[in-house]
Amino acid sequence: MSETNGVMMQYFHWYNPDDGSLWNQLTESAEDLAKAGVTALWLPPAYKGTGGGMDVGYGVYDLFDLGEFDQKGSVRTKYGTKDEYIRAVKAAQAVGIRIYADAVLNHKLGADAEEEAEATPYDPENRNEKIGEYQKIKAWTHFTFPGRGEKYSSMQWHWWHFDAIDYNVYNESANAIYLLKGKNFDSDVDLEKGNFDYLMGCDLDTSHPEVSGELKYWGEWYVDTTGVDGFRFDAVKHVSAEFFREWLEHVSNHAQRDLFAVGEYWSYEVEALHNFIETTNGRVTLFDAPLHYNFHVASQAGNSYDMRQIFDNTLVQQQPALAVTLVDNHDSQPLQSLESVVEPWFKPLAYSLILLRREGYPCIFYADYYGAHYKDIASDGTECEVWLDQHQFLLDKMLHARQTYAYGEQYDYFDHANTIGWTRLGEEDHPGGVAVVLSNGDEGSKFMEIGQPNRTYVDITEHISDLVTTNEEGWAEFRCLAGSVSIWVPES
Repeated sequence: MSETNGVMMQYFHWYNPDDGSLWNQLTESAEDLAKAGVTALWLPPAYKGTGGGMDVGYGVYDLFDLGEFDQKGSVRTKYGTKDEYIRAVKAAQAVGIRIYADAVLNHKLGADAEEEAEATPYDPENRNEKIGEYQKIKAWTHFTFPGRGEKYSSMQWHWWHFDAIDYNVYNESANAIYLLKGKNFDSDVDLEKGNFDYLMGCDLDTSHPEVSGELKYWGEWYVDTTGVDGFRFDAVKHVSAEFFREWLEHVSNHAQRDLFAVGEYWSYEVEALHNFIETTNGRVTLFDAPLHYNFHVASQAGNSYDMRQIFDNTLVQQQPALAVTLVDNHDSQPLQSLESVVEPWFKPLAYSLILLRREGYPCIFYADYYGAHYKDIASDGTECEVWLDQHQFLLDKMLHARQTYAYGEQYDYFDHANTIGWTRLGEEDHPGGVAVVLSNGDEGSKFMEIGQPNRTYVDITEHISDLVTTNEEGWAEFRCLAGSVSIWVPES
């Protein structure tokens, strides 16, 4: 479902400045990214959130406001205006970069008015357990979009368009999830907390014909308006999996082209990912969260981690054609909700494992490419300051090697707990091959076949200055430094 040797980049992180500059930055950077070897960009939610010009985009208020209307205290979104967004999309596509829009179809926040409804409270830690009687509640569930009015869509949202909420004006201190009158939690969702249909805010009832109709219409409008090439679906483990397949088929049919889709099913249990893929008939790829977890654990464990197991129980190992591989993202970065840091020393090793192998569709994280510096409040209430290292030099080297040499047969040498390697033999249009060696322990080497007799290779990471020449059978001893990776390509 991805182009040959394609590379996606998540073109944002949680703490991008809220100055409305990102879309213009992309317009200026698109050509450089294309030259580096990035072929697709996943952009953050482009519509108005409840936090207005400061909202990262996941607190969805109005899907139809792409930074066009004065709502929630701002016309622009955190990233810019509608015109700037569309200009950035076109600038990227003009240099051959595909654009994937972030679709948050699970919840809405920031309603314009309260409504009375009837509901049953459930335990937030066990959504199968009632903790009170069926009762009258009052909640913020009426969305009128006064800044936009009826432009693009005349639908107003009411309590009956939602399954559940977690706030009751009549009992503000209650810790409960209120299942609204006549509603049920979806069954084909993740089973964490008994049933993980409810995540936050006003939980959309995608089985309601007005809701599913409006979301499908929004998909048509969005593709027509922006011309994007596909979607990243947020929080798919909280929504009926069948809905995403139906929605994607509908919008693709409208667009008369095959739209790419990747879902965020953030679970380290690979079987849960397989179940989603089966329900959606393989139509939606998934981020390989179990692989990210392996990288996190390996980076913490140092040389005690057995690198031969780095792909164990991952999606890329078991269903490589449907795996979008990643090292980090906006949720796993420091001080975020799913914080699971991949330590800086290990990131070059992890990126080589997703960028220079045959399996999977790799995704680079903005904050790893450009670096990042920010402050936020930690879970214990203390203010923390974070610096994330910039890995652009090595990532550019890997992207070049992927574009130029990482083709053809792949031979693996995963036969040592600390030092592993592999070769790609190249093909007629991309000759020469590439050899990769990495170690999470001492300096190491691998005697590997690259299929090029009597040819000299250079380490483009510049970690090792010595050249390596293959023997008459096309084998050579390729080296790497301690806790490092070396990438060997033909000497030019």
